[in-house]
Amino acid sequence: MKVHINKIDLAYSDEGQGQPVVFLHAFPLNRTMWNLQADALKNQFRVITVDLRGHGESDAPMWRYTLEQFADDIISLLQHLQIPRATFVGLSMGGYILFALYRKYPKFVRALVLADTRAQADTPEGKATRFSMAQVAYRRGSSAIAELMLPKLLSPSGMEHNHELVGQLKTMIVGNQISGIVGDLMAMEERPDATPLAQTIEVPTLVIVGEQDIPSPPEEVEHMANHIPGATFIRIPKAGHLSNMENPQAFNAALQHFLEQS
Repeated sequence: MKVHINKIDLAYSDEGQGQPVVFLHAFPLNRTMWNLQADALKNQFRVITVDLRGHGESDAPMWRYTLEQFADDIISLLQHLQIPRATFVGLSMGGYILFALYRKYPKFVRALVLADTRAQADTPEGKATRFSMAQVAYRRGSSAIAELMLPKLLSPSGMEHNHELVGQLKTMIVGNQISGIVGDLMAMEERPDATPLAQTIEVPTLVIVGEQDIPSPPEEVEHMANHIPGATFIRIPKAGHLSNMENPQAFNAALQHFLEQS
């Protein structure tokens, strides 16, 4: 399905009934990364997955992107769907967006799941890496971004043995437009430190990380969780950065338990 909001067509899926759960995907993927979670939850919850602007079937305007703009898109979608409050699940960049969304629209947030993400702003080295990746995307295209990103998204075992998942991720990444990839990188590079915001979160929060996550090391993610009042922290075994895709059974079990209790 698509809806025209904020001057773009935004693609999304809306399945099931019950308490709404909204999933925000990682960079540079799309909403299909949540398929196994949607299948596991749609008989009990209303599951909404979104292609963020610049990704999948959504428009990818050639212009500056910000995390607040992503948050505006999500809230506009909820208003279109007449959903006053939801539980939000965000992984990696999706988690960055959730910090922006909670800062700007706290009344829409019933509960939060922050997966394989971090509160800190980019270091100078991190900012330089994003700039460099944007140049690679511009000069060599999305297939070059897939080559750079795949070893960061999966555990070494996943890269070596899970050929089906590797192929699935390549298809997602190559399917994105360069304007969206570069826009994401600018938005993430400009994000502020969300640690002070984390200390003010007043809704039930689950923090998840793959035990072999490279971009979001488990120790850093646990440190973030310790700053969120009352947050639950869970490590997912046998998983890297995309813990929901490498070990969906463990991820889904943790998520479903949280949703039923919050």
